[in-house]
Amino acid sequence: MTNNLVFMFSGQGSQYVGMGKDLYDNYRAAEEVLNKADNLVDFDLKDIIFKGPKETLNNTKNTQPAIYTISAMVKAVLEEEGIRASAVAGHSLGEYSALYAAGVLSFADGLKLVRKRGELMDKADPEGKGTMAAVIGLEDQIVEDICEQVDGICQVANYNSPGQVVISGEVDAIKKAEEILNEQGAKRVIPLQVSGAFHSPLMEPAKEELKKLIEEIEFKDAELPLLANVSADYVKDRQDIKEVLIKQLDNSVRWSEIIQKFKEDGYQDFVELGPGRVLKGLMRRIDRSLNAYNVEDSKSLNKTLKKLK
Repeated sequence: MTNNLVFMFSGQGSQYVGMGKDLYDNYRAAEEVLNKADNLVDFDLKDIIFKGPKETLNNTKNTQPAIYTISAMVKAVLEEEGIRASAVAGHSLGEYSALYAAGVLSFADGLKLVRKRGELMDKADPEGKGTMAAVIGLEDQIVEDICEQVDGICQVANYNSPGQVVISGEVDAIKKAEEILNEQGAKRVIPLQVSGAFHSPLMEPAKEELKKLIEEIEFKDAELPLLANVSADYVKDRQDIKEVLIKQLDNSVRWSEIIQKFKEDGYQDFVELGPGRVLKGLMRRIDRSLNAYNVEDSKSLNKTLKKLK
């Protein structure tokens, strides 16, 4: 088995109705995780995940605990199969799953945090002032410069891969940036269906509330190498982890740098845990020399096990 394996955890947007059902039906470890989560929350999480409707699952206050739980289910199944991480990272929401995997948070505390995070992000922009857009085909620096040119809040939210970033901010500022980005040769600028301008200063109200809860919850030092979203650097101390987690809500996710850092440090194999294959897809754009897999059901599990064992 590989000893340089990174567990990567899916972020928001990867969810779909029925995710995790196959694992739940076929693996006791997965069933136990979801049943535990269902008992911890004050709504029917299992029903929303398996039956939807899509609109309910896609509400960020439900999406976040749902993805967190599915990721934990995958982790439990992989570990039962003898596959363990040497290092971890998660994309935005996925950072909470990474903290659970690194022993920083208990499963229950992580679930409580992501539920609260989802509720706060949902309420942070009640008037719909903010939005986000994916920008394809321009260098990071060009996108950053254009964000600075426009009036209003507009910044890079996610550095996903070379030539793919997400911008976030006020609706008018994002629209103006979109015009300039297209003029400057962007292949595509795709407005995202989101309920707010995540990873931007518009999340400030949510950040203050989330900070209170983070300070109340017990964090432990990381047991595994863990790269933080906002710094693309290792973070181990519990207090440092709290600080980067609070900053994450209104700062950029430096995903491309995170993968490059792992590569520099000798990590070669990467598995995405959770719904979808977004992070696996980004890996191909970041560096094709790295091995990327994903696990979300029995089929992808068996395929990945064959490669890793």
